[in-house]
Amino acid sequence: MALLVDRIGELVTNDPTTGEGPLGLIRDAAVVVTDGRVAWVGPRTRAQPCDDVLDVGGAAVIPGFVESHSHLVFAGDRAEEFAARMAGEPYAAGGIRATLAATRHATDRDLTANLIRLADEYRRQGTTTLEVKSGYGQTVRDEERSVRIASAHTDEATLLAAHVVPPEFEGRADDYVRLVVEELIPAAAPSARWIDVFCERGAFDVDQSRAVLLAGKQAGLGVRVHANQLTAGGGVRLGVELGAASVDHCVHLTDADVAALAGSDTVATLLPSADFSTRGPYPDARRLLDAGVTVALGADCNPGTSYTTSLPLVVALAVRELRMTPAEALWSVTAGGARALRLDDVGHLGIGARADLAVLDAPSYLHLAYRPGVPLVRDVLKDGRRG
Repeated sequence: MALLVDRIGELVTNDPTTGEGPLGLIRDAAVVVTDGRVAWVGPRTRAQPCDDVLDVGGAAVIPGFVESHSHLVFAGDRAEEFAARMAGEPYAAGGIRATLAATRHATDRDLTANLIRLADEYRRQGTTTLEVKSGYGQTVRDEERSVRIASAHTDEATLLAAHVVPPEFEGRADDYVRLVVEELIPAAAPSARWIDVFCERGAFDVDQSRAVLLAGKQAGLGVRVHANQLTAGGGVRLGVELGAASVDHCVHLTDADVAALAGSDTVATLLPSADFSTRGPYPDARRLLDAGVTVALGADCNPGTSYTTSLPLVVALAVRELRMTPAEALWSVTAGGARALRLDDVGHLGIGARADLAVLDAPSYLHLAYRPGVPLVRDVLKDGRRG
């Protein structure tokens, strides 16, 4: 059965071979979907009849957002920590430990329900591909079940056992790294696609991070790195050295970091909603883009430093605070997110791509940045299906 998405006022394909500019814009467009894939795109006057029609009435249509950085397997919240931070207390990575007890004591059912709730929030706001990390259990049992729960709802499950040093290993970070390498990774790797580590002051140093990432690679996992969020350090260059798909945060970068990223296929994933929520400095997106670095954007949904599922908000922040153009921001939260996950069939609406798209209650994608805070996503298709 074929579906015709018709009367599209402005279609963003992210395929320059099918439309205008880097976003591959087509006006007065249509999309034909067959078996959950894009079978044809172009001017609506050239579209062939289909079995079913979705008339969007002149609205803009964009590829579904690709969230390449989220932490959705947890229990409880840290609203009081947020209030204290807004009152002037600084953020430190140790705040993550506040979520550990609640997550460890939660049932699988509770953790699953919370993940589904947040994933549904993402979906309603146009996100059709979602990466989900563990990292709030930090025992063999709790990390294994966290990744298993995540993998039941996404193909992009990430083992982030090396999030911080848990309280029972205080002052013994090397011992915890040994546990991660020798027990946690073997137990959880069968349910994961990725390995990640927080290479940062207050978490894990470069040598400890390298040990974790190499063990993950040996177990067949792709590499991701939390790097250079709070301070300059070696995390970005470690990620590039190990062929990471993405290094995330990238707030404090040296010239050597930027050069390393520019000379690699590692994506710099920027998370401005975390910087917004912590009142921290924003990354210099223009510096990265001008150097030729591939940039992705994510919401970093987590209970402590960025409790949002709104990638439209991230687009608005990127345009206002990171000085990205609206086109750059939209590309980075769709095609850029796909590159950060090394996926080639999402983040764009070229022929053969998954039919993952969002219909906006607006005539142009520009409204995502132009009208911040307004719920502009009115319909979402995932693999060509609504709902």
